[in-house]
Amino acid sequence: MSEAEKPTVRLPVAEELIVSTSPHIRGRENIPKIMIQVLIALLPAAIAAVWFFGLHALRVLALCTIGCIAVEVVWNAVAKRPTDTWKDGSAAITGVLLAMNLSAGAPWWICLLGSLLAIGLGKQIFGGLGFNPFNPALVARVALLIGFPQLMTTWVLPRPGVMTGLDALTGATPLALTAGEIAQQPNILSDLFFGNVGGCLGETSALALILGGLFLLARKLIKWQVPAAFIGTVALISGIVNYFNPEITAPPLYHVLAGGLLIGAFFMATDMVTSPMTTLGALLFGFGCGLITSVIRIWGGYPEGVSFSILFMNALTPLIDRCTIGKPFGYVRPQKEE
Repeated sequence: MSEAEKPTVRLPVAEELIVSTSPHIRGRENIPKIMIQVLIALLPAAIAAVWFFGLHALRVLALCTIGCIAVEVVWNAVAKRPTDTWKDGSAAITGVLLAMNLSAGAPWWICLLGSLLAIGLGKQIFGGLGFNPFNPALVARVALLIGFPQLMTTWVLPRPGVMTGLDALTGATPLALTAGEIAQQPNILSDLFFGNVGGCLGETSALALILGGLFLLARKLIKWQVPAAFIGTVALISGIVNYFNPEITAPPLYHVLAGGLLIGAFFMATDMVTSPMTTLGALLFGFGCGLITSVIRIWGGYPEGVSFSILFMNALTPLIDRCTIGKPFGYVRPQKEE
């Protein structure tokens, strides 16, 4: 090959080369985009809550969301950190999830106190987004439930399509009904599915929550193993107990549709920061949540155990990741010296 026929080799301009740490290939998703999609997924449940509980549900949603954003801004200002972190949408998500864990009749100060507990105690005290070991909204819910049990168990009767007015009923959620009481309400399953029941904003309309969960799964924002294992375990355990002694607990479908199982399984147990990274870990995490939820619901002192189960498994997430993480490619186990 002559010199004229040799291909020309063009080297890159040294000044245009960028040296950086990995990862070098990045996806199109970022935190604000992910948070916007989660808000879209929560939109059907929020609309259903306003439809069944009126403007009082909208008041709780607004107070919690604005409260969480305000606490994040003030906290960062006091800590002399950037105050624009609220723009990533994580504080707004925490506010909406907190509202979903409250009744439409929650007073304004409960919403603001919950916002302080969620952002301050559940998130910022650990260093902010990505460093919190527990789901912030659930930290606030459990703290409020322990501190103000009567307020947190005062439920509002649904009034579909009526935007004003508030009828409060002090009592338990549908989960506290006995098998005999459930049998006397032939429409209870359809009411649970569409949302015509009392309880927290996020305990109504299983249909809306399922639609939001399917959206997250379709967008691949959550691991399907967590909700599948969570819901499946609750259905299996409650089904076995109901089969041998129906007086102890309700049928499995009732357990799946009632309470906070669906919002917990799709929106809170799947939190990217507080749930395991591995596939096996996600299955173990969901199974643990379902097991603890079932034990509390069937034999515990509280009618609902979703919040407690997720927080408990959040604490085990580092251990689950450590036990289920795969070995690096080319790893060779060190040989023991004789």
